[in-house]
Amino acid sequence: MPKDTVSDAKKAVLYRMVMEDHLCPYGLKSKDLLEREGYEVEDHHLTSRAETDAFKKEYGVETTPQTFISGERIGGYDALRKHFGQEVRGEDETTYQPVIAIFSVAFLMALGLSWASFGSIFTLRAFEWFIAVSMCFLAVQKLKDVEGFSTMFLNYDLLAQRWVRYGYVYPFGEALAGVLMVAGALVWISAPVALLIGTIGAVSVFKAVYIDKRDLKCACVGGGSNVPLGFVSLTENLMMIFMGLWMPARALGWL
Repeated sequence: MPKDTVSDAKKAVLYRMVMEDHLCPYGLKSKDLLEREGYEVEDHHLTSRAETDAFKKEYGVETTPQTFISGERIGGYDALRKHFGQEVRGEDETTYQPVIAIFSVAFLMALGLSWASFGSIFTLRAFEWFIAVSMCFLAVQKLKDVEGFSTMFLNYDLLAQRWVRYGYVYPFGEALAGVLMVAGALVWISAPVALLIGTIGAVSVFKAVYIDKRDLKCACVGGGSNVPLGFVSLTENLMMIFMGLWMPARALGWL
């Protein structure tokens, strides 16, 4: 194993790829993590593919970067995080992080729009904008990979299982309804679209999760999502149902 040559008590040796055409991001992350943990880093650059392959062969490893502390090989960036007691999420591990990010930014944008328009964040329009902007963000996540979304959507959506093309139409319908609701325009289009897809979605999710007790991933933030199907997707659909009823009622002066 490489010997530490730095003099500090907390010392580490790092081998990472630094080439003209490739700078390993995990090598930079490893160096940054070590320094934040108070280590002085002896930073060795692997400047060619041949040098990298020779290093891997010598130490019997398949990847770089590699960190050594007190002569002991810790491993790559994830192994280093584990070594310092930090969380390392598996590729298939479920997470609500994408949804939290979407709703948080949508909420702040709604407040910003309200302030810019009315000089106050405490407006009814801010609440409407929050839901409408959230719908737009969620639609963008689906539109990034419509094919992947439609495939995951088929696992639980009742209409898509009968009419496969609905999985391709859904993201565009959600985006259209969201944009029109942000503008407060063409309620006679946005409200029926939101009400239709929201109702079908809510029934489908409720059946899959709460009746059939199926453990599925949610397509609400696009194909390949690790968000579990359940409360989040149901909330998305209930928001669309609410807006599908609320917007025309307000337009007609009932509220």
